[in-house]
Parts: sequence; structure tokens; C-alpha cells
Amino acid sequence: MSSGKTGELIRLLSRHRVIGDEIVIYKHEVDSRDGDKARSRLGTEMGAVVVSDASEIEQGPCRVVAIEEAQFFGENLIGVVRHLLGNGCQVYVTGLNQDFRGEPFSIMPALMSLADELSLLTAICQKCHGVATRTQRIIDGTPAPWDSPTILVGGGDFYEARCPDCHEVPGRPS
Repeated sequence: MSSGKTGELIRLLSRHRVIGDEIVIYKHEVDSRDGDKARSRLGTEMGAVVVSDASEIEQGPCRVVAIEEAQFFGENLIGVVRHLLGNGCQVYVTGLNQDFRGEPFSIMPALMSLADELSLLTAICQKCHGVATRTQRIIDGTPAPWDSPTILVGGGDFYEARCPDCHEVPGRPS
């Protein structure tokens, strides 16, 4: 959340574009904020293919494939990524490693285990300005309770970057 994931992805993909690699970015339709674009908060963007399921990701010969906001995909994305890697594709995956509760976010731990290289980015806490590693969901101006749905897509109106000390989840089981 606000850590620069998409900006970093676009930077990495731009290096491939310079040497003529064909690049395809996929994003889940749940992430409808920027339509058929992967767009950073700084305004850099690249075109993306919007899909409703990982099975729609092209698995033929490829050079570079990027998957944005992977936490929105189902478990079948793991097999798709394995297949792409097995075919020699360079695969980049972005996503939140923790949900708003601070718990592992869906398939992200499994995808992270497939990685040769990981970059865990941080943001700036919107309360204390410390190092933010958590995503705080806000509903009607207050932290969302533990039993809220895991996925609720939105920008700054629903989520804030928070450090562990400022991150709150009312109703968290002990």
C-alpha cells in the first residue's frame, strides 16, 4: 500500500522494453482503479491485460510476464506461475503480502516461495511517519474490525499505510 510496487514494476519492465523484450502485464478485474493500465501513484504507466481468472493468462512461449496485485487471484495462479517459469519466462509478481488484519494474504506466501528474488517494499506510516509495513483498512473514519471482508478494493479512501505500532484491528482474536 503506497510502497511503490507498481512504480518499481514499471521501472524493471522498462529495462526489458529497452532491449526489445515482449512484455505482457496482467491484472485482475477486481482491481478496477486504472482500467487496462498498470499505473503508479507517480503517474508512470504501462498497458495491462485485465483478466477475471489466472486461467486467462497466456501460457505459451513468452519472454517477460508481469502479474499485478496477485493477492486478488485464486490458487490456480500458483500453477500458472510455475508453468511460466518452467517455460523460461521471466515472471514478475506484485501484491500485498499481508491483508488488512496483518495476516498472510491469500496465495502470496506460496508465490513468494517460488521467487528467486524478493523485494519487500515499505511505505510511510500515515499516522506517525515511521516505516509502514501494514495496510490499515478504514471504514467511516475508523479502523475496520477483524470480521470485515478480506477484499475491498479502493484507493486512499479505504486504506492507509501504517507501521505495526499504529496498525489497529478491533476485535482481533487473542
